[in-house]
Amino acid sequence: QVQLVESGGGLGQPGGSLRLSCAAYGSIFTIYAMGWYRQAPGKQRELVATISGGSTNYADSVKGRFTISRDNAENTVYLQMNSLKPEDTAVYYCNAYLSLGDRPGRYDYWGQGTQVTVSS
Repeated sequence: QVQLVESGGGLGQPGGSLRLSCAAYGSIFTIYAMGWYRQAPGKQRELVATISGGSTNYADSVKGRFTISRDNAENTVYLQMNSLKPEDTAVYYCNAYLSLGDRPGRYDYWGQGTQVTVSS
């Protein structure tokens, strides 16, 4: 019933910038939190940043370089990535924690992932 559609990945240069977007579609009642996670080859998926209400949370490795923001009206979350480093290379996944319009409970949904490669 819910689909998260990511865009904006690709190749970035060290020191450069990329912007990721993730839009949530479907029978959504309320989105409580949205976030970005990433998984590099051979590593576990890790939190990058989350946003809930007016609060944001960042991994130490991206603090001061990445900014998460959200458009509540469009059910969209963004990740502005500046000062990119080669170690930022990973598949980035969007996450939404939400309730549905047609059943009780709260649910986690994930996007399909978008590749970010940082290389000169």
